[in-house]
Amino acid sequence: MKSKIILYTFLLFSHVMMATISLPSFFSNGMVLQRNSEVKIWGWANPKEEIIITTSWNNKIYKTTGSNLADWKTSITTPKEGGPYSITIKGYNEVILSDILIGEVWLCSGQSNMEMSANWGIENGDDEVKNANHPFIRFFSIEKAAAHTLQNNLIGSWKTCTPEVMKYSSAVAYFFGKRLQEDLKDVPIGLLVSAWGGTPAEVWIPENAIESDKKILEEANKRPVSEYCPVKPGLTYNAMIHPLVGYKIAGTIWYQGESNVGSNQYDTIFSLLISSWRTLWGYDFPFYFVQIAPFSMGENHFSGAILRNSQRKTLRVKETAMVVTSDISTIDDIHPKNKKSVGIRLANVALANIYKTNPELVNSPILDKIEVKKNNVFVYFNYSEGLHFKDKNENSFEIAGSDGIFYPAKAVIKNDIVIVTSNKVKDPIIVRFAWSNTFQTTLVNKSNLPASLFESE
Repeated sequence: MKSKIILYTFLLFSHVMMATISLPSFFSNGMVLQRNSEVKIWGWANPKEEIIITTSWNNKIYKTTGSNLADWKTSITTPKEGGPYSITIKGYNEVILSDILIGEVWLCSGQSNMEMSANWGIENGDDEVKNANHPFIRFFSIEKAAAHTLQNNLIGSWKTCTPEVMKYSSAVAYFFGKRLQEDLKDVPIGLLVSAWGGTPAEVWIPENAIESDKKILEEANKRPVSEYCPVKPGLTYNAMIHPLVGYKIAGTIWYQGESNVGSNQYDTIFSLLISSWRTLWGYDFPFYFVQIAPFSMGENHFSGAILRNSQRKTLRVKETAMVVTSDISTIDDIHPKNKKSVGIRLANVALANIYKTNPELVNSPILDKIEVKKNNVFVYFNYSEGLHFKDKNENSFEIAGSDGIFYPAKAVIKNDIVIVTSNKVKDPIIVRFAWSNTFQTTLVNKSNLPASLFESE
C-alpha cells in the first residue's frame, strides 16, 4: 500500500496518566441516544475515582468508579424520544454534554456506495442539498482509519443535518434517515456513518473471527495490496467499528460487495460479519443490506451475478433484509446515482419490520423454493403478491438438466407462481433467473420491486 493510505494505531488520550474524566468522541455535544433503552456510557478517569452521572430528562443520578485500568462504564436509562437534554459527569473534574437528542440510532457502513455523498454527483443532488434542513437528523461521520490493533476511540463529531452537512455526508444514510422521520414524525434520527470506498468485507470483520475460518482466511490473504484502501482482515474493524461497540443502536444498514466480486463464499464471509458484530454488541439487531447493482465486471460474465446470489443467500441469517437495485441503476456505473431510492427502500423495510408504521409490501420477490413436475419447474417466491412481468417479452429464466447445460426457458405466471419449461430440457433439475452481470429484470411484485436473481441449489 502506498503512502497515500497509512495504517496506523492511534490513541487520543493517555488514559492511565489522565487526571481528568474524558470520553470517546461519540459521547459529545449534539449526540443522539437510542430511546426507551438501557444505554451504555463509558470513558476514562483516574483509578478508583468516583464518577457521578446526572441525566437532565429525569434528574436521576448514576454512580460508578474508575477501574485499575483507568476506565469506567455504566448504563443509563433513556426516555421516549425528545430533547435537547444534557448529561453531567462529575469526578475530579466536570464534563457537561449538551444538546442531546433521544431517538433512533442506526449504524451505516460499507464501501463507496455507502460513503458516496451528494458532492459526488447523485441524482437531483442540487435540489436535495438545498432542501436538507433537518435539525432532528444528525450525522456522526467517522474519519477513515485502519489499525493493526483494537482501538478505543476514533475521530468524528456529531453534526446537525444542514444543506452543507448533507452535501458531504452519506447520501444513502441521509435518505434512509429522512424517510424514517417522515413516518416517525418528531423522533430524532442519529446516523453513525463508518464507510470506506474499495474495502472488501473482510477488513470490517474482527481478525480473530476470520482466523477461525481457514477458507475465509486463505481467500483474504490472497487479496492484492491496494493503494486506495486497506484489504487485510480486521483493519477497518479495529479502527472504525470496535470503538463503537456497545453504543446502543436500533440496527445497521450496509452497502458493500463490489470489492468481493470473484469470491465464491461471500455469503459465508458476510454472515460472519453480521454474527460477529451482533456478538460484540450483545444482541441481534436488525441488519439490512443493499444488493449490488448490475454492472459489467469484465471478462467474467457471471462474477457479479455470483456475488449478488451470495448476498441473497445471506438472507438465511435472521433479522436481515435485502434491497434489490437492478431497476434503479445503469449497467455502466458501479456507483449508481439514484441513492434516494436505495435509502427509501432500506427505510421502508425498517418502518414495516421494526416500527410497524408501513403496511405496504416492502421487499423484493426472493426465491423460496422450486418444484419439478415432469418437464415443468414451478418457482415460488417470497413477497410475490401481484407478481408480473413489466415487459412481456422478457426472457430471463434458464433451466438445465443433469448435464448442467442451461437453455432459455419459457416462463408464465399463475397465481404468483412462475412456471418454467423448455423443449430442450426434458428432465430439468436446476433453474436460474436473470443470471448475468448486467441483466435488469422486469419481473416485479405489486409494489414494483424487482425480483432478485438466483440460481437454485
